[in-house]
Amino acid sequence: MCIPWQRYADDHTRTVDTMTAVLLFAAFLFGSEITVPGAGRPDTAGPTIALGLLSCGTLLRWQRTRPGAVVAVTTGGAAGAIALGHVITPLLLGPLMLALYRLTVRAGRRSSRRHYCAALAVIVPTALLVDPVAHHPWPMKTISPAVWLLFPIVTGNLVRLQRAYVDAVQARAEYAEQGREEEAHRRVVEERVRIARELHDVVAHHLALANAQAGTAAHLARTHPDRAHGLLTDLAGTTSSALRELKATVNLLRRADEGDAPLAPSPGLAQLTELTRTCAGAGLDVRVATEGTARPLTPGVDLTAYRIVQEALTNVTKHTGARTARVLLCFDRDRLTITVTDDGSAGPAGPAGPVTVEDGRGFGLIGMRERAESVGGALRAGHRPEGGFQVTTRLPLYPDTPAPTERTP
Repeated sequence: MCIPWQRYADDHTRTVDTMTAVLLFAAFLFGSEITVPGAGRPDTAGPTIALGLLSCGTLLRWQRTRPGAVVAVTTGGAAGAIALGHVITPLLLGPLMLALYRLTVRAGRRSSRRHYCAALAVIVPTALLVDPVAHHPWPMKTISPAVWLLFPIVTGNLVRLQRAYVDAVQARAEYAEQGREEEAHRRVVEERVRIARELHDVVAHHLALANAQAGTAAHLARTHPDRAHGLLTDLAGTTSSALRELKATVNLLRRADEGDAPLAPSPGLAQLTELTRTCAGAGLDVRVATEGTARPLTPGVDLTAYRIVQEALTNVTKHTGARTARVLLCFDRDRLTITVTDDGSAGPAGPAGPVTVEDGRGFGLIGMRERAESVGGALRAGHRPEGGFQVTTRLPLYPDTPAPTERTP
């Protein structure tokens, strides 16, 4: 029931302030009629009404904007009523109590404490020294105003602390909501980059081989028709494999929320033999050599190593006229170094002829570098002085934060 009244008070402040001022004025007049046994009633109706109008009118006009000035005026009104001989009651102190409450809520504890002490410093001496009615007991002149004026101070502090707590909760909620939105945006961007990288790695290799095989087949169709048939058969297998991997990747993206879907292991260096066989169908002779003692790799490093070799060989097939390429796997104590080089010889790299690779440019090299850095490694690529192109990457065997593994349904 408090919430509707609170909302009404916030939405109709002028109406609430007017009703409050009227009620306090009536209470002020009613309190001026209260007397103690044995004491006469002062005949001061005119001045009492004037003091009540002054105090309540000031409340109506400035209680929310200038509470300090309102406290001063209502203190003077209460002291004037006491000087006329009226008994100190909560009804008589009502305008001052509301003014102290507004001041405490708005200005805080220190300001309200100063005004409280100043109000008592005016009211208590007035009641003790100026009150013309001698029959008023001294506790009503000292303890009573101190207790009644303390009540709005305590209430105002509680309301102020509650509002501060609500504001803090709302601020934390807004900050958390903003953080969730930023995190969601960051995840969307990361997911888009991941999808683009995976599609590039899966499709580009097979399409590059298919392009090379098609160009070579077109050339052999004019010179050696009998050999062109075998190459076209290899081309059909390459495109079929590309379609299968593309379909598998798209299906995996569609079933991203299905945690129980059957998944197969991600590719790794164990599939290098199959990779070199497909490259051979495109006219590229790939030789793989190993130095040091081969050791099992974590899934993230294994996948990263395979994708880097795959992309490097794809670049050789697409952008150079090399006939041979060499893949060297060097296992150290805590690091795997992969070097992919080509001989750089000129030759038909497709219908458009040989194409060169620019150092450090292109999405393929960017993707390889990002993959290496994702597992704590590094990659360097560039032309060799003796000719050809070289890609060198160093991957930690036991990264602190392995990259997420790629699995294909």
